[in-house]
Amino acid sequence: MKKFFFALAMFAMALTASAQSSDTPFEKGKIYVGAGFSGLNLNYNSNTKWNFDINTRGGYFIEDNWMLLGEFMWGIRQKADNEFLLGAGARYYIVQNGLYLGAGARYAHQGSEYNDFVPNLNVGYAYFLNRHVTIEPELYFDISTKSFKDYTGVGLRVMLGVYF
Repeated sequence: MKKFFFALAMFAMALTASAQSSDTPFEKGKIYVGAGFSGLNLNYNSNTKWNFDINTRGGYFIEDNWMLLGEFMWGIRQKADNEFLLGAGARYYIVQNGLYLGAGARYAHQGSEYNDFVPNLNVGYAYFLNRHVTIEPELYFDISTKSFKDYTGVGLRVMLGVYF
């Protein structure tokens, strides 16, 4: 087990060593990896009363301040089947301090009868803990195309991001 953690630490140092030559974390060619959670009654839609979501994201800066994202989410629901989402989107960093706007679309699947196309909007802030690691609180608005009244939701998501 010690060898595994040592190898993981060496891999992380190798990745961050190449990234340290850069001036800004939001420049063309950078890679982003993020993971986080939402829910815990920090969001609302009329169909689910309590939920917990685990999010993973990966991104690539195609231009300075412009990132394309891929996302996978697994959601646990109290009064419904668990939910899986797969999506893509883009993020624009307004200023170099980390404020960003995002938009995207997801395919949502829940149980045997719910499949939905869910466009979303978000605004967040990438707070840097060090040169590469961020905590990213984000407000989001998910728009259901199946049933606006029942499945459209707003909420707060907290991500941990790494910029390479």
